[in-house]
Amino acid sequence: MPTTNLGEFLTATPWCQRWRDRRHSFRHVREGGFDARRYAVEALPETAAKEFVVRHHYSGSFPSARFRFGLFELDAGEARLCGVAVFGVPVSAAVLTRPFPDLRPYVESLECSRFVLTEACPANSESWFLARCFDELLVRGVRGIVSFADPVPRRDASGALIAVGHVGTIYQATNAVYMGRATPRTVKLLPNGVVLNERMAQKVRRQEQGHEYAERMLIGLGAPVPRAGVDPKVWLREALVAVGARNLRHRGVHRYGYRLGRDRREREQIRLGLPVGGTYPKVPDARTSVVSR
Repeated sequence: MPTTNLGEFLTATPWCQRWRDRRHSFRHVREGGFDARRYAVEALPETAAKEFVVRHHYSGSFPSARFRFGLFELDAGEARLCGVAVFGVPVSAAVLTRPFPDLRPYVESLECSRFVLTEACPANSESWFLARCFDELLVRGVRGIVSFADPVPRRDASGALIAVGHVGTIYQATNAVYMGRATPRTVKLLPNGVVLNERMAQKVRRQEQGHEYAERMLIGLGAPVPRAGVDPKVWLREALVAVGARNLRHRGVHRYGYRLGRDRREREQIRLGLPVGGTYPKVPDARTSVVSR
């Protein structure tokens, strides 16, 4: 049975992280290994992928996606969705062009923005699922994948652990290239433990597609409903004060990259624009202190 009293673990650990209803748990490899004959990977429509990710992933949100894949358990002829991987569009093209300067962003390079499996998946499911996703992406012309791991543990206003702090265990176990940390920054931490990132804030300020999600979340946390004709920039500033958002200094997320190809020679022909970051990080950051309201 899954257990919940662990933080993230070292790469060689016998524990595998799982999710259900935005709460993490862990499976031990002694419960039984992964049998590929019982699983299949298929492309998913956005509606099904979004429903699964919003329900189970700790962020409770769904990113801008180009490709979505589901991991299905095949049981007595019935296919049951037990994992989702999302590959899509990051906050700016530079997220992709810095690590992969020779690849066309959003076409030949993408971000792995969500990767979540439920406790129905046995140990070692992650690496098989990710490898099948890469096979599908390569057929579609994708040659580079970048992904990030947030090493900062986060708790909500009640003290409940929302995010354990990740060093990128699955990326390390699947031989991703470690490219160091992204830029340090100050982020807005909401009372529910969710980070309101700058891209989400910009959607509200500019009323871009997707702004409704951030607005509903803030209103649900106690922000006033926007008045008719109010400047969205002013409303966002007042809403963050109303919900008690806090400024949190972040040292930067860990950045990983995958070069996709049919063989090693093809993979190594893809030029990296960032230096390899040395040894893999092994432990999450210590809890970061709030710097101000």
